Amino acid sequence: MNSIELKSRAKINLSIDVLGKRQDGYHLVEMIMQTIDLYDIIKIKEVNNNDIIINSNSSDIPLDGDNIVYKAVDLLRRTFSIEKGVEIFIEKNIPIAAGMAGGSSNAAAVLVGLNKMWNLNLSDKKLQELGFKLGADVPFCIVGNAALAKGVGEELTYIKGLPKDVSILVCKPELFVSTKEVYEGLDLSNIKIRPNNEYLIQCLKNNDIDSISRNMVNVLEAVTSKNHAQIKEIEEIMNENKALGSMMSGSGPTVFGLYKNKEDALKGKKELLKKYKQVYVVNSSEKGVEING
Repeated sequence: MNSIELKSRAKINLSIDVLGKRQDGYHLVEMIMQTIDLYDIIKIKEVNNNDIIINSNSSDIPLDGDNIVYKAVDLLRRTFSIEKGVEIFIEKNIPIAAGMAGGSSNAAAVLVGLNKMWNLNLSDKKLQELGFKLGADVPFCIVGNAALAKGVGEELTYIKGLPKDVSILVCKPELFVSTKEVYEGLDLSNIKIRPNNEYLIQCLKNNDIDSISRNMVNVLEAVTSKNHAQIKEIEEIMNENKALGSMMSGSGPTVFGLYKNKEDALKGKKELLKKYKQVYVVNSSEKGVEING
């Protein structure tokens, strides 16, 4: 097999709690992640030399060794002493630097794709262990669906996710938010409201979308929204257009709203498009990376 094409899906957070900080600077979290059906397309093909060549339809991502996709290829080559070159095309649809794990998801797709192309026969678990070396979100992105993540995000317990018939309105304002700065700006001793993840997991089990929507909490939102008024503004537009609840995903600046019916979500989308360019109506997905064809 000398080429492969994969879907690399985005995620949203239905909750984020930050419990503490480790000696190495990483924060300890407890959060619920859900993959959604908004995806990049990753095309990988072998080349006749040892190069790692990256191209994309987006001018906003690095195409060199700084790209996490490059690091994923490099990691597999070093781990298994492989001397092969690849050319990778990243068709970006997931907003960039959005709190939706777009880069992590691309790296996950490369691990899954090369595992198949190079006949490495690694299990999902082994791929996840490798993926964690690239970033805390990569293990989740490999398998997808919904999970409670603990530790620095790598300890995954899979749970029942959002029902397929829930419409998710996603809006990414034209802002750049530094994840590092958001975490550094969080005062751990002064977090007023924390998510009750056990309760949220129970609500997901019972398909109780109203309760999920009312009880979603992201402790990072207080930090990001203090510097960026757009976050609250987007939430207000979503709520005025019948969102059951809305919240920032990850460290931001993307905001999503949950809707019982698609018509309301599309109305919300229409309103948001008056001010923002990157607006999508999607559903949840039970898959992370998926091989096309």
